[in-house]
Amino acid sequence: MRVHSIQSLGTLDGPGVRFVVFTQGCPLRCKCCHNPDTWAFDGGQEFSAEELARRAARYREYFGADGGITVSGGEPLLQAAEVADLFTLCKAQGIHTCLDTSGCVMNQDVQNLLTVTDRVLLDIKYTSDADYRAHVGCSLTPVLDFLAELNRRGIPTTLRQVIVPTLNDSEDNIRALAQIRDSHPCVDKVELLPFRKLCSTKYEAMNIPFPLAHVPEPTAESMVKLNALL
Repeated sequence: MRVHSIQSLGTLDGPGVRFVVFTQGCPLRCKCCHNPDTWAFDGGQEFSAEELARRAARYREYFGADGGITVSGGEPLLQAAEVADLFTLCKAQGIHTCLDTSGCVMNQDVQNLLTVTDRVLLDIKYTSDADYRAHVGCSLTPVLDFLAELNRRGIPTTLRQVIVPTLNDSEDNIRALAQIRDSHPCVDKVELLPFRKLCSTKYEAMNIPFPLAHVPEPTAESMVKLNALL
C-alpha cells in the first residue's frame, strides 16, 4: 500500500483513539483540500498490509472499547484491495476498522473492502451536483450511490462536511444534508467541520495556488447555528 503518513494516536478520525493511515493518491481536486501533497499517485512510501497491521497492534492498549484503525487519504478506495487485506488482518486481531473516504469509487475491490469495514466516515462535500462538479471535480451521484450501498449493508456511517463560507454554509444546504441523513438509517452521526486555511503553506511550498485563499474561515457562532439546524 502506498502511504502518505501515519498517525499513531489519532482522536479526530473515528470513534475513540485510533491508529490512522493516510494513503497516497486522490482523483479529486477539491478546492478546499487540506492535503494537496496527497494527490500524486507516485508519492509516499510503500508498506505491506502485514507491516501496517503489526504497527497498529502495538497501540491496542490505547484503543479501549471504541478505538481501532482508520484508513484515510488521499483516497483509500483507490487502493481498496490493499486496504481490505489490512482490515482483514486487523479484524482477525479484534481491531475495529474504519474507512474515511469521499465515496467516489465503486468496484469489486471496494465491495470486498466493505465486507471487512466496521464504520465509514463519508465526506459529503456539497449537497448539489452542480457544486460537486464546480468545486470537487466529480458528480454527487457516485457518492450517493456509495452511501446507498453502505445503507444496504447496514454499515454504521458518519457523514462529514467541511463548512466553507459562501459555498455550503447556507441553511438550505444543511437541511439537504439532514435529509440525506434521515433517508439513510445507517447514518448515526453528522459532523460539520469548519473550513481552515492552515493548508495555505502546503500550496505555497508546492508552488500551486490555493483556490479558496480569499474565502474567510467560518465563525464559531455560524458553526453553532448550522449545527443547531441538524
